[in-house]
Parts: sequence; structure tokens; C-alpha cells
Amino acid sequence: MTPRGRECACSSSRAGSSTAAPTGAACTRSATATSPTSASPSEMKGLNDDCEHFEIFPPGHLYSSKQGGFKRWYNPPWFSEVIPSVPYDPLALRKAFEKAVIKRLMTDVPFGVLLSGGLDSSLVAAVTVRHLAGTKAAKRWGTKLHSFCVGLEGSPDLKAAKEVANYLGTMHHEFTFTVQDGIDAIEDVIYHTETYDVTTIRASTPMFLMSRKIKSLGVKMVISGEGSDEIFGGYLYFHKAPNKEELHRETCQKIKALHQYDCLRANKATSAWGLEARVPFLDKEFINEAMSIDPEWKMIRPDLGRIEKWVLRKAFDDEEQPFLPKHILYRQKEQFSDGVGYSWIDGLKAHAESNVTDKMMSNAKFIYPHNTPTTKEAYCYRMIFERFFPQNSAILTVPGGPSVACSTAKAVEWDAQWSGNLDPSGRAALGVHLSAYEQEHLPATILTGTSKKPRMIEVAAPGVAIES
Repeated sequence: MTPRGRECACSSSRAGSSTAAPTGAACTRSATATSPTSASPSEMKGLNDDCEHFEIFPPGHLYSSKQGGFKRWYNPPWFSEVIPSVPYDPLALRKAFEKAVIKRLMTDVPFGVLLSGGLDSSLVAAVTVRHLAGTKAAKRWGTKLHSFCVGLEGSPDLKAAKEVANYLGTMHHEFTFTVQDGIDAIEDVIYHTETYDVTTIRASTPMFLMSRKIKSLGVKMVISGEGSDEIFGGYLYFHKAPNKEELHRETCQKIKALHQYDCLRANKATSAWGLEARVPFLDKEFINEAMSIDPEWKMIRPDLGRIEKWVLRKAFDDEEQPFLPKHILYRQKEQFSDGVGYSWIDGLKAHAESNVTDKMMSNAKFIYPHNTPTTKEAYCYRMIFERFFPQNSAILTVPGGPSVACSTAKAVEWDAQWSGNLDPSGRAALGVHLSAYEQEHLPATILTGTSKKPRMIEVAAPGVAIES
């Protein structure tokens, strides 16, 4: 862990050794060149023309050529997936998270928070506001916290984020984009994120667009809420977890895979514009605290009033000094790619439908034998990815397999209905997802970008720049 509280991506030396972050806060790949040389860049594109073989540098590992390869150095108690039995202590959980956020306030550059209006980002913002005043950062940059949100016009996230920002008193910056804006950026997003995973690209695109605007304001670091859903079983498919044992094993698997999904998105979509993202939910001490809780407390029990991530919500449910309004604290999970506006995903599907023919899909298994695209949207992304990264080993660095609402393949077995509705959107969790707002899908002005409003505009706090 670096002094600033963010796991470093990779360090190397001439002695032939290198190290990866414990939870993959930055996705790192190792590569073998045409000559007998190996390297550990944070991006494939850095050595794309010089290397013939790529593989993921596993998080929490050391590599030493002298000792024969990879060796795990990060071995927390939860990694073995043994079911913990520690009773739930809401105060201990709250203190651990507050400590994790405070660590990430050690900075000498202008910063802010990403605020979607969901539970995780709202807690990050609330804790930051509460502890910012006494920090060196506040003395240099002021006590007024800047918050940032992105979405399609009228999206659930924009509405919720504005309410949270008003409640916390942040200087709020709200950015809107159209479906066409996002489609125009897809190739750049795939180039920077180095993936063809559907849900990662869906979520990375709005974040990529927002990061460009944030950096233009002079901000160089943002604090974000990634990791909470994996730790606490926050995705909507966890409603179907059959027992605490399977829930715990699923959360362990989700954390172990973060470097290929949410961490990859958060790191690469921001760093593409020179913006640093810090993730307090992935603080090692906080993970240890949260993953030591008996998973029975994480089970979603409507009969007991427990919704997803109830243990986290309850830890910050302070009647005397509220961190957040009740309805925000208990707002249902919205995946980022859904919360920016439901017509975003529908627009991507419509775009793919017009660019990929049925004949192309019928031949997909021959053209792409590994991780064969099963939808036209996935086919689109795969075509773009292989233009940038044609090596077979590069293709193998991207995970695959069936998924519903961001689940692992194993969790798809929790509900028989899911096998016929495999989509990473939270809306695929049949019978669980509640639409946050009503609208006609795929309005022509959004799809074509013909709205009278200029595209990708800042609609709050205009002209506010932070001097570096």
C-alpha cells in the first residue's frame, strides 16, 4: 500500500522481479517479447508491437525469474473462502471505512469524488465531507468538496446525485451525454480498457467521457466507490443466493476477479485522461473487516427488512448525525451502466443490431472460437478489440462465460429463469430490479444526437475550474 492509500500497479527491477497490487486496483499484464525478455507493463498497448505473448499479472503476487515465476504475497484470511463466523459489529465496520477514506485524502493535487447518487459513492462523499476539514488537502484546496456525475438527460443517477450533493453541500458538476456520444467513443474506450467484456465497456464509456471533463477542470484525483458490491453481495442477483455459504464464496470470487472488471474500468477509464482514481472500499484493512463478518448477515432477507448491502447501510444509519437521507441510504442497487440511463444499453443494442448481420452471428463460433460472442453487441466489441490487439494471448486475457447482472457463471445456477436471459445488466435479474423512472426507450433525439441541446455538456457549476 502506498502512502496515499492506493495500491500501486506494478514495480520492477533489473533483478527480474515485480509486484502486483493485492486486489488489482490497476490491472497489470506481463508480456514476453520476441527476444528472451519479459516485461510487466500496466497496459498491453505499451508493448503491443514488440511482444508475442501476453497474460494477466495476477493481483497480490510477486514475480521472480530467479525463484521460478509467480508467488502470492497477499494472503488475507478470506482468500481461502472458509466461512467466517465473526458477529456483525456496525460501529467497527463504519470506523474501518472512515479510516479507509481518510487515508485517501492524503493528496497534494486538486481532487473530488465521483457521485452517482447510489449508496457506495454517496457514502464515499459523505465520509469525505465529514473528515475533509481537518486535512492538509483542505488547507491547500479548500473545504468545499467537488463532486461529479454523468448520465443521459433525465437518468436516475443524475437526479439522485444532485439530491445527495445538495444534502452534503458539495460543489456539484453534472455532465450529460447522448447515446450517440457514447457510441462515438466506443473504439477509444476499448483501446484504453483493453477488453471486449460487454458490461465493462457499457460502464466504462460514460466514465471515460466524464473523466475527460473532470480533467479539463484541473482535477487530478477522484475518490470512487468500486468494490462494495463484491464485498457485501450488492448486485441484484444476490437476492437469489440460496444460503450464506454460496453467498460468501461468490463474494470471494467477485473480489478476486475485480482486476478484470470494475477495477479495470475505474483505473483505465480515468487514467486515459491522466486522472487518478482511489478506491477506499478496497483498502486491505477494510476488506479484512468486512469479509470477516458471518455472511448470514449479508443474506438478503425481505422478511427481516434486509435489502442488498444491509450491513453497510445499517452501519451508517445514524439517527443523531445522519450521513445521508434515509431514502438514499436505502436506495436499490443500480449498476453504473444502468443508472446513467436505461436507454444507454438499449441504444448500444440497437447500434449493434444495425451493424452485425445474422449471418455474421451464425459464423461467430468459427471466427471467434474462444469466448464466442453470443450477442450482436458482444460481436461488435470483439471486432474492435481484435483490430487493436490481434494476438491470441491478448484475447485470452479477457474473461468470459455466462453471467446475469454481473454474476459469475456459478451463480447463474441460482435461478432457472436466468439461463435464458444472460445479460450483465441489472435489469436481467428478473423479479428483483425496480425501474427508477419511466420513459420511452430509444427516443429518436437521443439515438441520433439531433436534440437541440449541445452534446456532452456540463449543466451544473458551469465554468468552475480548479487551479492546479
